[in-house]
Amino acid sequence: MSGNKRAEGGHGRLGSLLSGLAVAVGCVLFLGGFVGGALVYQPYTVPTDSMTPTIAVGSKVLAERIDGDDVRRGDIVVFKDALWGSAPMVKRVVAVGGDTVACCDGEGRLTVNGKAVDEPYLRPGPAGTIVASSTEFSVTVPEGNLFLLGDDRHTSLDSRSHLEDAGQGTVPRSAVVARVDAVVWPVEGLLGPAEGFAGLPGGISTPGPFTVLFTAIVAGCALILAGAAYGPVTRLLTRRPGGTGSGTRPRAGSGASEKVRA
Repeated sequence: MSGNKRAEGGHGRLGSLLSGLAVAVGCVLFLGGFVGGALVYQPYTVPTDSMTPTIAVGSKVLAERIDGDDVRRGDIVVFKDALWGSAPMVKRVVAVGGDTVACCDGEGRLTVNGKAVDEPYLRPGPAGTIVASSTEFSVTVPEGNLFLLGDDRHTSLDSRSHLEDAGQGTVPRSAVVARVDAVVWPVEGLLGPAEGFAGLPGGISTPGPFTVLFTAIVAGCALILAGAAYGPVTRLLTRRPGGTGSGTRPRAGSGASEKVRA
């Protein structure tokens, strides 16, 4: 009997140790994910529909803090430029310094340095056809600058609206404050890569650590809940129905009294 109690006590101590370890590791992952996310990402609300259908109006996005020199074609960036207004704006980079960007080719596509770019995220216009721009243009982007368009090419006020400016609608790389990685509300997750720009020199950007940080937060929550539930679940499973009180043993003398009455 005493051996069984010692074994049960040993298992209980081991279980408590493991549950405490799970909670500790879970807290590290959970807090690490949140702190890492706060250091790497900045949340923004997209106020207009210029990036539809990729990003709907009112969406909450997470944008990775980056240097403007790290921006590549196809990136969706947050930038501030005095000529465009005082509020941060969200647009897609379609050309970088030295590029000649034009629209449109015979199939209605954007061209960068003469190479047609497929943009599957564009949606049909009022006529039911998909064109990269309803306005024709051809711009050679100054070194150190970017040419930006919204994904809704029919309503977006973007570089095309500033073609008469000194930079022909381009903005300096230094104006970029972040690159959008994911849409968190409504929950859509990581944005897909702009594969149409992948064949151009420099390629396209790789996603930031959003997936790693999100996985750490979810795993941390799971470990915390599992560790915290160990004690109550164990007590529930080892509880004996009816206990060990009276009612489980016959009362002394009950048999003798029954014989007298007989």
